[in-house]
Amino acid sequence: MPYKNPKDRPKQKNKPKDSPEFKARMERQRARRKMDKEGKDKNKNGKADKREGKDVSHKKALSKGGSNKDGVTVESRSKNRARNYKKKKNAT
Repeated sequence: MPYKNPKDRPKQKNKPKDSPEFKARMERQRARRKMDKEGKDKNKNGKADKREGKDVSHKKALSKGGSNKDGVTVESRSKNRARNYKKKKNAT
């Protein structure tokens, strides 16, 4: 198999500021930062101890119109990302 240089892949581009994806990303960042600010951090790495290795999950999905006001919780990465909130395509 030929060698592929990892630098050859395209750079990730964030969505424009007025897009719903951008607003959702900012909402997720605010939730993480708030949790890190309020939680205990014994090893001083910048993350709250209860959040290390986990995701901040929104009780009502951002894709379904949820926000941080609806509530957030700490959940394992696999459990949080296993939920498929995206609209299903018609199988016709």
